Amino acid sequence: MEQLLKKESRIEVVDALRGFAVMAIILVHNLEHFIFPVYPTDSPDWLNILDQGVFNVIFSLFAGKAYAIFALLFGLTFYIQTNNQKKQGKDFGYRFLWRLVLLVGFATLNAAFFPAGDVLLLFAVVGLVLFFTRNWSDRAILITSIVFLLQPVEWYHYIANLINPAHQLPDLKVGEMYAEVAEYTKAGNFGKFIFGNITLGQKASLLWAVNAGRFFQTAGLFLLGFYIGRKQLFVSSENSLRLWIKTLIVSAIVFAPLYTLKELVMKNDTIIQQTAGTAFDMWQKLAFTLVLVASFVILYQNRTFSKMLGNLRFYGKMSLTNYISQSIIGAVIYFPFGLYLAPYCGYTISLLIGIFTFLLQVQFCKWWLSKHKQGPLEHIWHKWTWMGTSK
Repeated sequence: MEQLLKKESRIEVVDALRGFAVMAIILVHNLEHFIFPVYPTDSPDWLNILDQGVFNVIFSLFAGKAYAIFALLFGLTFYIQTNNQKKQGKDFGYRFLWRLVLLVGFATLNAAFFPAGDVLLLFAVVGLVLFFTRNWSDRAILITSIVFLLQPVEWYHYIANLINPAHQLPDLKVGEMYAEVAEYTKAGNFGKFIFGNITLGQKASLLWAVNAGRFFQTAGLFLLGFYIGRKQLFVSSENSLRLWIKTLIVSAIVFAPLYTLKELVMKNDTIIQQTAGTAFDMWQKLAFTLVLVASFVILYQNRTFSKMLGNLRFYGKMSLTNYISQSIIGAVIYFPFGLYLAPYCGYTISLLIGIFTFLLQVQFCKWWLSKHKQGPLEHIWHKWTWMGTSK
């Protein structure tokens, strides 16, 4: 255990993990062309095979997991901010509400370039759960987190359908919204693209999150991150390391059966897919997310591993800047109002573009942080959060 990191390195672990999550997000988003599904139609067979392999690997590893890590760390950050204020005898709650309002502004900026794909508005809305539970006991927070992660709404609809086969999920018209988003995106009119994204696109994204079970999963992950912060599980110690090892083992064991059950459930009719299928899909993704987080934290205790991934710390410190700027870069690369490279980029080329964009962002982060304490958007968020105070 002589290689365990010291307590002050906890921030390094969190920053590196956040950087890992945002890196994974940019790779997934590039493969999706930022939810603009236009791809080459005449690629050679060997490239089609390679593309499918790239898609399967990246989506299996990161889709639905990278965002979950991001959400987990959002709850952890709330704990850090709350705890710092509590030490001064202050309640961070109402300042946090203002911080969420500011996050809506950043969400709008991101959504302007990311058709119906922004997650920041979801975070701003669901973040209210942290405000209401900030003074709850550890036990109450953990139990509430588990309840949310169990996907109670999906099971309500599943049971309601068993009792009354006529019971159906409410039709939120998400498909129609995404079709309209795709239509104005293909038209290439920049003004309509921006306006459509911050209105219809944001609505479609939020309602898609409802259908996909992400509202409750995000709330559960926020609270789980809050709980992890309270229990100091990112502080290097014998106890926390043992807990992460147990988490890795249990999550790895349950992932396979959960994934298998999800695949079996998805073979049933639509209502079962949309209810029990959604729940099992969220559970298997959560299990794999915990495998990724536990593996990362355990490996990061090793000096060699942490040194290899040192650049992720810089990337994670500027996660908001990187998350939003990747949307702008992606829009310019793939969409008709920009370079319109989407029809020429299969999954393999898109992955290479994502990797290249990530590496450029890392270099920018290292340069920027050599001159500033925070990233540009992080600085604005911090400054406006503490408006009217001496911070």
